[in-house]
Amino acid sequence: MSFINYLISGISLGSVYAIIALGYTMVYGIAKMLNFAHGDVIMIGAYTVFTVASSIGMNPAVAVILSIVVCTVLGMLIERVAYKPLRQAASPLAVLITAIGVSYLLQNVALLVFGPNTKSFTSVISWKGVSLADGKLNISGVTIVTIAACIVIMVALTSFINHSRAGQAMLAVSEDKGAAQLMGINVNGTIALTFAIGSGLAAVAGVLLCSAYPTLTPYTGAMPGIKAFVAAVFGGIGSIPGAMIGGILLGIIEILSKAYINQQLSDAIVFSVLIIVLLIKPTGILGRNIQEKV
Repeated sequence: MSFINYLISGISLGSVYAIIALGYTMVYGIAKMLNFAHGDVIMIGAYTVFTVASSIGMNPAVAVILSIVVCTVLGMLIERVAYKPLRQAASPLAVLITAIGVSYLLQNVALLVFGPNTKSFTSVISWKGVSLADGKLNISGVTIVTIAACIVIMVALTSFINHSRAGQAMLAVSEDKGAAQLMGINVNGTIALTFAIGSGLAAVAGVLLCSAYPTLTPYTGAMPGIKAFVAAVFGGIGSIPGAMIGGILLGIIEILSKAYINQQLSDAIVFSVLIIVLLIKPTGILGRNIQEKV
């Protein structure tokens, strides 16, 4: 039963990585840029819930909705102020450096506002969960809600991309921005919408992450953000199903490494597995080779 417990914990953690990775993979797939500030948007979302629910005493459900709104607006603001002016930059390095700068900016703003001390995050999920096999297998409510949220988000996002007008616009922009613009698609608006959706999902991931691991600091989103990026690359960056598969596999590998190998080496094992996968299949699990026209 211990292995099954570890496996379920891995799927739960991987589900959080998958939700975060969706933001990375959507932005890269459509805007062809890496938003390394994405992990810190998670932290802002968690602090929003902490402030509204713990300090003000507002209903947790309302706090979560407010967190999604705050992160959605923040994502659009970051895209408009920091990334949009660099969209036509000759070197992609300029965007990468800007993303790192935005990440440090958000961390330092959080340090100034909330201080460096670790906050105790109260889970917004009060359900205790279920007990199976005469108490040998216990699944917490946070775990069940996290896995269910990942599945629902995955299905909803896939349906939105494939069946909505805005989703079709995203697909068109991801294929060819110039051609999409000639067809009357608002490229800037489509990219802004992508950032909005990714940042809204980051808020959900932040709440689920801090509910499972109830501590909060200005650096809470840094390592999960990096691991989610690894998950996106692992599954095939630009692929929405790949983000989910990569995230869940990464979570399972991390938890099993902590349980059966060494807790201190778990991060190294996660990144080593990524290197091995990329050596075998550089595009990731569900990634596809793109032939460039010359």
